Amino acid sequence: MDASHDTLRATFWKPALTAGKGPRYLRLASFIEQAVADGRLRPGDRLPAQRELASWLGIDFTTVTRAYNRARERNAIEGRGPLGTFVSTPRVTFEQVLDLGMNIPPAPADLFLGELLQQGIDEVLKHTDASMLMAYQLGDGGIADRQAGALWLAPMLGELDASQVCVCPGAQATLAALLLTETSRDETVLCEPIVYPGLRSAARTLERKLVAVPTDHDGMLPDALSAAVREHGARVVYLNPTLQNPTTRTMPETRRRQLLDVAETLNLTIIEDDPYWRLAHRAPPPLARLAPHRVHYIATLSKCLTPGLRTAYLRLADIRRRDLFLSTLNAFALMAPPLMTGLATQWIHNGMADRILAGVRSAAAQRQAIAADVLGEPGAAPEQGIHLWQSLPAPWTARELTMAARAEGLAVTPADAFCLSPEAPNAIRISLGGVRDPERLGSALRRLKTLLGEAPPSIHAAVV
Repeated sequence: MDASHDTLRATFWKPALTAGKGPRYLRLASFIEQAVADGRLRPGDRLPAQRELASWLGIDFTTVTRAYNRARERNAIEGRGPLGTFVSTPRVTFEQVLDLGMNIPPAPADLFLGELLQQGIDEVLKHTDASMLMAYQLGDGGIADRQAGALWLAPMLGELDASQVCVCPGAQATLAALLLTETSRDETVLCEPIVYPGLRSAARTLERKLVAVPTDHDGMLPDALSAAVREHGARVVYLNPTLQNPTTRTMPETRRRQLLDVAETLNLTIIEDDPYWRLAHRAPPPLARLAPHRVHYIATLSKCLTPGLRTAYLRLADIRRRDLFLSTLNAFALMAPPLMTGLATQWIHNGMADRILAGVRSAAAQRQAIAADVLGEPGAAPEQGIHLWQSLPAPWTARELTMAARAEGLAVTPADAFCLSPEAPNAIRISLGGVRDPERLGSALRRLKTLLGEAPPSIHAAVV
């Protein structure tokens, strides 16, 4: 091989460490995969010897060895003994990022949602004028839709009349409309320090102030709530008390009753965002069941059935505020999508929703068991629900881990996405429903476990 050709090969590899983030061996492995994906490296191409590549890049031999091993694990390259290392043949099909960041329910193993969707829509069309499904439908849903909502809410709130239920276009729109209905611009809303990001987004957009109330392992502290109300003049409290997003904590009934006592004494309104109650085992009664006149209750189908069902049910604390709420909601979300609402109604009335829910709960339990086996302490009991709150070992920080995981093809969510204070805990949320099958989830979690056992890339490392 002549010197000019060798120089060209070295030039090809020079950008390998300048793109992306994370440890150098991961950047080099990602460079190899990307070069194969876009055709710069072709099946059968011979890679440089490890010592040769280390010399070209000015890095140590071990870094190249780890990069080659990682690329080999992903089937991008293959070793052929004394002949060297080659791009794999046939050409590798690269998977997308494994999503451990988006909190969605896992698909039931024994149900095929595509078939259920087709069957469900066929049934909707049999019983509904198709032109009505494509027309504007103002208000809070038809009588059958509200009856379905009452049936869905019955395990949480007890028997309801359909007139007590509003059918809404998703929990986020419902939450935003409630903030507009119950508070004024620059008014304070009280919440826990670690909170659902959708509340932060809505409050910022609508110019409401969020103030964190201190918590303990059971949730918001009653005395701290009283003090915060008196200090800030707040009238509204937001709570996500069951399998809280992101911490997975479920507030015990005793604490719920203590907070409701404070709300009664100080004339507070509570917004209870409760998407995961039906995924929990023996969950305490919702606040809205214990004090229905104090609590607006939101339950969405997208977190316990399938995210494509953008249907949420709202039970207002005071039905006299229904018209005000609906006029506010209609200002930015004119209606719940009729076809999807019709499908949700059909599934709830014919029992299919409960079948899907049972499948999701079974799939979630399986995935929690996998996560406990890979990430938990030996003998640790699996969590409930569809996500985990994972504390990180020193010296990792949540942001460093998130970036390093991304370089590994894994998406996770750092704690500061959920925190009102800059002093976020050193943790990440791991969502278990986004990876399609359990085997790939296990592989993703093992990759994350391996990463946690390594040292993070030093921010003080020399740039090569």
